[in-house]
Amino acid sequence: LKQDRVRGRIGQPSVPLTLNPDGAFSIGIKIGRRSADWLLVDFAGQVRQRESLDYVFPDASTLLPAIAERLNAMRDHLGVLRDRLVGVGVAAPFQLGGWHKMLGLSQAQSETWNQLDLRAQVQAMTDVPVSFAKDTSAACVAELVAGRGRDLKSFLYLFVDTFVGGGLVINSHLHGGLHGNAGAVASLPSGLAGGRDTQPAQLIHHASLWELEQRLMAHGLDPHGAYDERALSEPYVNETRAWLKQAANALAHAVVSGTAFLDIDAVVIDGSFCRPLLATLIAETGQALQHYNWEGLWPANVIEGTVGPDAPA
Repeated sequence: LKQDRVRGRIGQPSVPLTLNPDGAFSIGIKIGRRSADWLLVDFAGQVRQRESLDYVFPDASTLLPAIAERLNAMRDHLGVLRDRLVGVGVAAPFQLGGWHKMLGLSQAQSETWNQLDLRAQVQAMTDVPVSFAKDTSAACVAELVAGRGRDLKSFLYLFVDTFVGGGLVINSHLHGGLHGNAGAVASLPSGLAGGRDTQPAQLIHHASLWELEQRLMAHGLDPHGAYDERALSEPYVNETRAWLKQAANALAHAVVSGTAFLDIDAVVIDGSFCRPLLATLIAETGQALQHYNWEGLWPANVIEGTVGPDAPA
């Protein structure tokens, strides 16, 4: 699209051009352990339409039809522009059934998801190309393209969701690693192993919103309060403060470890919760970092992500 002429400079007035937002559309689908999101995104990267579905855990027999229904509805919503839908992206954990005991799932439920080819299932629902990415890698790409990546060339990305996860950007490119699993901070041990029969807890046990959910439910509070503004208000805030202290110290350990291995520009933290809670978590993480020994390292700059909960989708 042509913009207004720019006058007052040497030579002929220039005519800036910008992408036509209606030039192309895509649909992003995030399948999480607690909810699913659908976003219709235009060529300028703006969200035109959104749908969401909350659940205790995704059941394939009901979620797959829901994906098809919302996918078709978003395509139909485009009307005469429906032929400009160029692709669908699906973001989900590599093993959606992973850590099933934490979620109270049976082995059979876990295996159903771990054996399911989500990309192929969604491809069968549409004629446009479907791509798949690990959910936290997808969120990392969103931050790279539309957020902090405009200024940072290399950063470790931490996304606090039902289960914490991450991604890695090196020289302005997503670094996937040998198995496409680089930045898998959920599995980072929180301490040293004490022997054959004792294993240190992983980061996922300390810095995931699942843990805050459990604290809230133990006090008769709505676990979904972990994801919105209620987390910082009464009567939720006491449990949130306890979770913050634990999560911040665990994230600080991940920041120091990541910095030692990667020597990166910054660590970007984002999540599927409200912005005030993110700011508080980053402030708490900064405080926790002061208790770690940085001898031999350049201290990492820990900053907020800018895309927010929409990042994976």
